Amino acid sequence: MLNADQPGSQPGSQPGSQPGSHARGPAESGGGAPSGAFLSVRGVHKSFGPVEVLHGVDLEVGRGSVVALLGENGAGKSTLVRILAGDHHADAGEVLVDGRPARLGKVAASRALGIRLINQEIADAGTLSVAENVCLGAWPRRAGVISRSRMRATARSVLDDLGSDLDLDAPVSGLRLGERQIVEIARALAGESRCLILDEPTAALSDSETRRLFTLIDRLRARGVAIIYITHRLDEVFAMADVVSVLRDGRVSLTAPVADVDTPTVVTAMVGRGVESVRLRGTAPSHAAPSTARTSSLALHGASADGFTDLDAEAVGGRVLALYGKVGSGVGEAAEALFGLRPLTAGAVVVDGHEVRLRSPHEAIRHGIGFLPPDRKDQAIITGRSLGENVAAPSWSRLSRGGLLNRAVEGAAYRRWHDRLHIRSRNDPNQSIGTLSGGNQQKVLLARWLEAGTSHLVLVEPTRGVDVGARQEIYQAVRRLADDGHAVVIATSDYEDVVAVADQACVLVHGRVAARLEGDEVTVDALTSSAGGAVHV
Repeated sequence: MLNADQPGSQPGSQPGSQPGSHARGPAESGGGAPSGAFLSVRGVHKSFGPVEVLHGVDLEVGRGSVVALLGENGAGKSTLVRILAGDHHADAGEVLVDGRPARLGKVAASRALGIRLINQEIADAGTLSVAENVCLGAWPRRAGVISRSRMRATARSVLDDLGSDLDLDAPVSGLRLGERQIVEIARALAGESRCLILDEPTAALSDSETRRLFTLIDRLRARGVAIIYITHRLDEVFAMADVVSVLRDGRVSLTAPVADVDTPTVVTAMVGRGVESVRLRGTAPSHAAPSTARTSSLALHGASADGFTDLDAEAVGGRVLALYGKVGSGVGEAAEALFGLRPLTAGAVVVDGHEVRLRSPHEAIRHGIGFLPPDRKDQAIITGRSLGENVAAPSWSRLSRGGLLNRAVEGAAYRRWHDRLHIRSRNDPNQSIGTLSGGNQQKVLLARWLEAGTSHLVLVEPTRGVDVGARQEIYQAVRRLADDGHAVVIATSDYEDVVAVADQACVLVHGRVAARLEGDEVTVDALTSSAGGAVHV
């Protein structure tokens, strides 16, 4: 195995696996699945215009093995897998399939070789049935007429093989995200796929859906399917991958059996430096005594709405409150209620000790509440606009002069927060927000609310889709804001967020509080066991 840029790296202990999963190494791969390399990438280069993004990349994927492909945003992962999937041509190098050179560059050519890319964004036909989606693009015909019976038989056979009992006649639009992902995988397998590329497959899945996906991956591994698994979640790597391969700046910085590496080794390979992964909470004096004279608070008192019932939860300056739960637990709905997006049917929102009625986000903003939605791309950033425009958006009425804004005013607004939030950009307010990584986009959105003077922040899935280095920077930014007296609520299904930064956590199950955790009680085991239970407190 290639182990470049990591001379002398030593095997280390593996971190705790995700609950319900198990760490595995190459010796366990697939229980007798066919061995040997299915896919070999050798010295692949790729440029877009004058910029070379892949600088001689090597990758090997064995039959019946899972290779975790890691790297920060912009490291070259997407370019590499799109070459394999036929979306891009390689400029140099070669790809071997079953030991023979493969002519890639068209999606049809890759699919004919059994290589399929399943993107994070599900590409199904929502109005069609499960059976129709499994056979989408290859509906069986008899005498030129679509054969419904053969379609159903094919879909049922593939889904049974995957251990799924989905209703063949159910419209896909009514399925949960995890179920839609199973349909995507079934469609790939119906086309005789021999290599599956999964791009961030658990980004929006609940714990139980993630466990089902891992079980499915084990089934595929046992059948000899080669799998490339792209993720930002290192716990998933140690839970189910056989080999880890890391890209940094378009080059391979590490390839090794998972059993031979530990988290610090992988992180260093990804970011080129050590990233201290510590809990940014605890007993430091600043956590008990925020630096501002006025400490903010934001609370739900006996609150009920569509999605949750009788919820009491309070965030105060100096302490980060986490609302944690699986998809469908009511966590997202509670966050929406704090920003006027979801009306309460009982109870109250309380801001700085005063009960308020939030009938719209406009009223929430007027009470000093800022909100980061779970989907920054579609729900938050102003696409195609500059950093200055994005930061100034909620403050236009205050920053305008005679109803007009100018670039100098927007630029000053951006520069006020660039250094404080450690935003990695050219420090040019005219730079497009689309040129920044996901983690830095999140920090720009935080700057937006700080510029607007908000003292209460509700952050929903704040690290979704960001890499490990950016996660730590977001955690540090959240911690600093809390220590400065902001009332911070994070609403998340990601236990890493909670363990890293929260001082207290409310675990929700089916819209009710199942556990309240404080300080050192906030652990992965406590969070996940509480989220899987049904005892309400």
